[in-house]
Amino acid sequence: MDASKMTVSINKAINTQEVAVKEKHARTCILGTHHEKGAQTFWLVVNRLPLSSNAVLCWKFCHVYHKLLRDGHPSVLRDSVRFKNELSDMSRMWGHLSEGYGRLCSIYLKLLITKMEFHAKNPRFPANLQMTDRQLDEAGENDVNNFFQLTVEMFDYLECELNLFQAVFNSLDMSRSVSVTATGQCRLAPLIQVILDSSHLYDYTVKLLFKLHSCLPADTLQGHRDRFLEQFKKLKDLFYRSSNLQYFKRLIQIPQLPEGPPNFLRASALSEHISPVVVIPVESSSPDSEPIVETDDLVDTESGTQQTMFDSKFDDIFGNSASTDQFSFNAQNGMHRDDRDRQIEQLYREIATLKEELESLRTESERTKRQLKDRISELEAELAEQTHLKQQAQDEKEFLRVELDELRKQWEDTEKAQRTLTEIERKAQANEQRYTKLKEKYTELVQSHADLLRKNAEVTKQVTIARQAQGDAEQLKKENEDRLLRVQTQMQEAIQSKNDTVETLQKQLASSKQELETLKNVMHTTEETSKEVESRMVSIEQEKSSLSEIVAHREAEAVTLQTELEKLQTALASEKENGAKMIETLQNKLNEKESHEQNLQKQLLDREFLLLRSTIEEAELIIQDALNHLDDPTHISCTSSADYLVSRSQSTLECLNRLEEGRSKYLSDRSDVSYLLRSVTHFAHLAGDTIVQGSATSHMAPMEQADCLSEACRLCGGNALTYFTSLKEENSMREVDSTALRESISQITTFAEELRPKGLDLKQEELGDLVEQEMTATSAAVEAAASRIEDMLNKSRAGDTGVKLEVNERILASCTDLMQAIKVLILTSKDLQQEIVESGRGAASHKEFYAKNSRWTEGLISASKAVGWGATVMVDAADSVVQGTGKFEELMVCSHEIAASTAQLVAASKVKAVKNSTNLAKLQQASRNVNQATASVVASTKSGKSQIEEKDTMDFSSMTLTQIKRQEMDSQVRVLELENDLQKERQKLGDLRKKHYELAGVAEGWDDGAD
Repeated sequence: MDASKMTVSINKAINTQEVAVKEKHARTCILGTHHEKGAQTFWLVVNRLPLSSNAVLCWKFCHVYHKLLRDGHPSVLRDSVRFKNELSDMSRMWGHLSEGYGRLCSIYLKLLITKMEFHAKNPRFPANLQMTDRQLDEAGENDVNNFFQLTVEMFDYLECELNLFQAVFNSLDMSRSVSVTATGQCRLAPLIQVILDSSHLYDYTVKLLFKLHSCLPADTLQGHRDRFLEQFKKLKDLFYRSSNLQYFKRLIQIPQLPEGPPNFLRASALSEHISPVVVIPVESSSPDSEPIVETDDLVDTESGTQQTMFDSKFDDIFGNSASTDQFSFNAQNGMHRDDRDRQIEQLYREIATLKEELESLRTESERTKRQLKDRISELEAELAEQTHLKQQAQDEKEFLRVELDELRKQWEDTEKAQRTLTEIERKAQANEQRYTKLKEKYTELVQSHADLLRKNAEVTKQVTIARQAQGDAEQLKKENEDRLLRVQTQMQEAIQSKNDTVETLQKQLASSKQELETLKNVMHTTEETSKEVESRMVSIEQEKSSLSEIVAHREAEAVTLQTELEKLQTALASEKENGAKMIETLQNKLNEKESHEQNLQKQLLDREFLLLRSTIEEAELIIQDALNHLDDPTHISCTSSADYLVSRSQSTLECLNRLEEGRSKYLSDRSDVSYLLRSVTHFAHLAGDTIVQGSATSHMAPMEQADCLSEACRLCGGNALTYFTSLKEENSMREVDSTALRESISQITTFAEELRPKGLDLKQEELGDLVEQEMTATSAAVEAAASRIEDMLNKSRAGDTGVKLEVNERILASCTDLMQAIKVLILTSKDLQQEIVESGRGAASHKEFYAKNSRWTEGLISASKAVGWGATVMVDAADSVVQGTGKFEELMVCSHEIAASTAQLVAASKVKAVKNSTNLAKLQQASRNVNQATASVVASTKSGKSQIEEKDTMDFSSMTLTQIKRQEMDSQVRVLELENDLQKERQKLGDLRKKHYELAGVAEGWDDGAD
């Protein structure tokens, strides 16, 4: 490709128009780098462009250069390294601008410098960041340290990409359709390259972090995970916002990141990671892209065929070239020959142009073909890698599945054993309840059986009594029968023997009949009683038989229950035995687990103590390094103030209290060492800083005090090392004593207090009143000065005339304006100080606020005194000038002194003011008015001086040549004398200023030992 064509394309691509870079110009530049195998022409043209004066031009240069780095020849990076310093300087120059293209150019240049440094340091990474997983592994050389460092560099690289992304979006008004405007597209166009780089960097960062987590502990990579999470959120948000812009929708397909970041603590999560792929449609790579020529046509086209086509076209127009009378120039006039020659030349030029275009298209097609082949190879390699990863994931999945099944079985067995144990316990409880019920029922049966036996004995007794009564009745019957037989026998005997005593016998017979009737009645009664007894006996026998059946049934039931109870007792004993064995097994496992947990807890405590010891050893190194600074000759040039040393030593004492508190907490609870670790680290840094600042302060102190302070710092360092040595041992940690260390730090504080500048010999409680007094006195001095100037002006008008009156009026008027400006400045300063006090004092009073900020208060007092003194001196100088006894120079010097004093007052007031305060803006405006009034006083003084000097112009008309020569010599002598006096006065002024600075330094606390 012709260099001139590339130069034209570069100038067209990089111009001052706020539109996006056209793709055809950028493509021509890329082809040019491949044609010349480098970027010499590009940098030759770019170096002539005014990149430092036009931000849009610089922005488009960054865009084109970014595309060349990504898609240009690999030698572009090598040819661009020598321009890195120029790009860095340009980035710093544009960084002074806070908005617009200037800030964007600064960020973009930093990104390009970072990209150059990354690829120069990691040459295995191509500029377009397209790599396979195997190439990524080779880039780290299988070294975990290289992978660790490479991940950090990629984080920095991606951070620069995200900064540019965010800066571009912040510079656009997203409430409008900025992506369809030319200015918006100019800013958004480079983000396509940023999206391409960011997608690859995100993918490689994820893979490297998974690789690092497989080799290093998770705690070591906590910082990497936090930084990745922050960048993941930013990149996800920026990809989402970009995909919604109309400009990107037709140029690029932006991938969407997953909802949550990858879980690096789970190795199998790598298989879930999907690499983001950015797709750029071929038919719409840019709004003004040119028609794309098919690669196959370019490859199959031959130069001979093309030449034949052009030759046939030429023959069709001008006839056969093999004809004997070709062109027949003799048969035509000269005009026709010239026209045909021009046509032939034009056709040849078109042929040459078409050949060049054909060659460029062929080159581009071959490059595209090679890229496609490389991409196919990369995709095949990536496919093989993905297949391998898939196989590994499947194997791991199978292994995890088997392990999960085993765990599930163990869990089921455990649950089954637990359920069995619960069931056994439930059955045992139920059996115990059943046994209790059976026992109660058996007791009831035994009691019932005893009652029945008692009833049976009573019934048997009643039956015996009844039988005895029946026997008595039978015996009585027998006796009655025997008595009847005896009576009959006696009657027969009486009848036989005593027939004669019939009446007596009849009487006896009647009485016997009566007695017999009585006996019959008794016998009938006895028979009825016997029947009742028999019936009762029958019922008793029936009841006895039924009771016997019940007792037998109950006894059989009791035997059954006893049998069942014995079975249940046997089963319960077996269940208890099995439960006891299982409980014993579970108890053994629980004991083993508790023992393992105790071992782990002990190991954790040991590791925490080792961590504490390591932290203490690091703290000792910090203290030792601070002590080494005391003897370091290069540290002599370092200085510090006593105020800062006091603040450092007081902070060290407070931190020592926290350290003692942390030690007490650790001794009471050794499971928590975090508070003690933080306290040790913080105390070590504060103590080391106190020692270093004490040494630096001693360099500005008198010899004796410097030696005492240095010795106190050494003693403090030694006591700190002794204290840390005691903390490192468990035995001595409880008996460690910090009294000596505390006293040494307090000694440093005491020496620092002695070295603090005395300044104003006032109590801090009086500073607030003194500020008000000084501001009031300054206002009164300015008012008095203004009144005196007014009186002087009236006197001058009454006593002077002509030029002198004009000069005096001009000078006094400018002085009056200056006093008015100073008065406004003082009032505004009061308002600002009131605002500062109200915003900063909180619940404290004004005096407490002034006392707390004593250095600032003393600065205000000093500035107020200087303003009041300057106003008084200037009025005196103006009075002398008006009266003719003073010098104009004194008035000008006083004016400059007034300006310096007011500047000091403004600076003292601005120290604690809020940046956007209204009173601060008024104070700055009042300061500018004072400067203008001061300039007016100086100008009016110079003008008046020149008018007076013109009035006193010497008259040389009456002088002879000799007199003029004599006057010239006298003037030369006077000039030399004045020059000598001027030199002496300047030296004196320097000495005075030096002494003034020394005294001011003592008053303001700069250096108490400088005298």
